[in-house]
Amino acid sequence: MVRTYVRDFHGDDLDQIVRLWGQVTRGAQWPIYSLAEVIASCQEDYAVVAVQGDVLVGAAVGRAAHAQGWIVFFGMAGEEDSTEVSAALLHALERRMAPLGLAKLSILIPEQEGLEAFTGNGFEVHRSVRYLERDMPIQRREIESLKEVGGRILPPHLWDRVAGMTHEKTLLEERLVTPLARPELAERFGVVPPRAVMLFGPPGTGKTTFARAVASRLGWPFVELFPSRLADGGSGLAGALRSSFETIDELEHAVVFIDEVEEIASRRGGIPPSPTQGVTNELLKLVADFRDKEGRLLICATNFIRALDAAFLRHGRFDYVIPIGLPDADARRAIWNRYIPADSAEGVALDRLVAASEGLTPADIEYAARSASQEALARALQDGDESASLGTDDYLRALDGTRATVSAEEIAEFRDDIDTIARL
Repeated sequence: MVRTYVRDFHGDDLDQIVRLWGQVTRGAQWPIYSLAEVIASCQEDYAVVAVQGDVLVGAAVGRAAHAQGWIVFFGMAGEEDSTEVSAALLHALERRMAPLGLAKLSILIPEQEGLEAFTGNGFEVHRSVRYLERDMPIQRREIESLKEVGGRILPPHLWDRVAGMTHEKTLLEERLVTPLARPELAERFGVVPPRAVMLFGPPGTGKTTFARAVASRLGWPFVELFPSRLADGGSGLAGALRSSFETIDELEHAVVFIDEVEEIASRRGGIPPSPTQGVTNELLKLVADFRDKEGRLLICATNFIRALDAAFLRHGRFDYVIPIGLPDADARRAIWNRYIPADSAEGVALDRLVAASEGLTPADIEYAARSASQEALARALQDGDESASLGTDDYLRALDGTRATVSAEEIAEFRDDIDTIARL
């Protein structure tokens, strides 16, 4: 199967844009924008296309007027009606237009079916005129601040891509997403929206994935702070942390993520004091200040919850301390589906792979899947049979050669930590 990918519009795409416009508008009472307007915006404004081989199968074209962005054309070829490709097109166009500092991105479409591509990406329908719009997650005045701290806008559908892990997703939806996204509902039930949460669990279990998914679900900018990079600055790690948080204060909304936080919040004490003690003290102050501001969420993650300073985890600093464990059966099934080629899927006993990969992290499963693919390719080249496909045994052999990242002892410790440290 030829892969579909999204890229910027090129001048030689114009003939296929004309063809696609005719296909999409055929049968409609009237197109919102004429072909001439679409062509002009392709050449002078912003356009991205979905391409399958040499064939253009989708396009999204936009223009801006002051703080308002407009999608002047969005179309998918009939044979390429993919929700995932539609979402990728819309996100790519939004990313191209983001530096303009738009307040809203809107689209007018004729009375017809096919709103899912937009409503699934955060657009709201105004029924009287079939007018869809969404708030842009970053305003013009915030763009430089977001760039300064290395922040970005994530695609709006990452939450739905986290398959399985139902218990963890339910916790995050109830504890984090709903109170922050719907503060009026939270207030009615007396729930205080969280300001800071800690995710803990064995390495490779998807803590970063969940943090990104929460930011995507909220539609807030995602800022990941890397202690190792901050330490390279001339002001020292404590000063760099303070400067980063001051810049983040200039953003209206933000999900701030610090992974492997044990590097800068380890247990204090000892003679002489730990070299990171001053950094830990500074971070404790920053968390306290961060909690005073609305529209922000700090997510910290650690593989070693027991290594953290006791003051760091106490009530009043982190609202919740949430465990993220190994993928459950549904999650493992989704991971395998992601890496098994479509041409081989029918010949693979997925249930056997799901059972055989219990106790593995998502990264372990990805490694096994890619190893099986590489070995099968090498065998096909050696045998001169490029039509061969992968089978269940190929993946089982790869699993036999995959060392689990998380040991039985670490799993036992994690379960103990759930009982003694988790705060849900």
